[in-house]
Amino acid sequence: MSQHIVITGANRGIGLELARQWKDRGERVTALCRTASDELNELGVNVIEGIDITNDSDIARARESLSGEPVDILYNNAGLLTDENLNDMNWDRIRTQFEINTLAPLKVTLALLDQIPKGGKVALMTSRMGSIADNDSGGRYGYRMTKAALNAAGKSLAVDLKPRGIAVGILHPGYVKTAMTGYTGHITPDVAAERLIQRVDELNLDNTGTFWHSDGSELPW
Repeated sequence: MSQHIVITGANRGIGLELARQWKDRGERVTALCRTASDELNELGVNVIEGIDITNDSDIARARESLSGEPVDILYNNAGLLTDENLNDMNWDRIRTQFEINTLAPLKVTLALLDQIPKGGKVALMTSRMGSIADNDSGGRYGYRMTKAALNAAGKSLAVDLKPRGIAVGILHPGYVKTAMTGYTGHITPDVAAERLIQRVDELNLDNTGTFWHSDGSELPW
């Protein structure tokens, strides 16, 4: 029996490739996004657009649209990267990143939690830039703080959901050539998606709540 995969931010980049590759594996995919792209519509997956994950009513509408359906894998992929530094500490951008990168994944997960069965999985798209131990270049204040906070939320979710039989993956995709990075990454979205799917395949209650690079190496907090 196929699994039902729900992916946020699936209209482009890594999210689009995740949707494509899960579908190619024969899984049933629901893509959540603000505005669907032509590429997403062409995949033939279930698309629910008009979903701004910072908007509580939109999250509720997504939950209603998925009512009665099990969510075997929830991939909280949507995110925002901006560049704050000591010469440009834009507090509004930082607040927006917290809404998108940290609070929204937790809100979406809780909204769909009752539909995630025992054996289900929650994947959080984080970044090694959220690692405090790995920070040797500074800057990127908003993104670093929001991803570190997401990592903390992911660890707590892993502890709290383990008794329900739900595993939580805290996953760094790698430095990927997407619009977010200005297409300056080391790997393409299809490679990142392939690796991320492998990490989710390997996710279980024994390694739940750990922080992984998509290449399979464990990252420091």
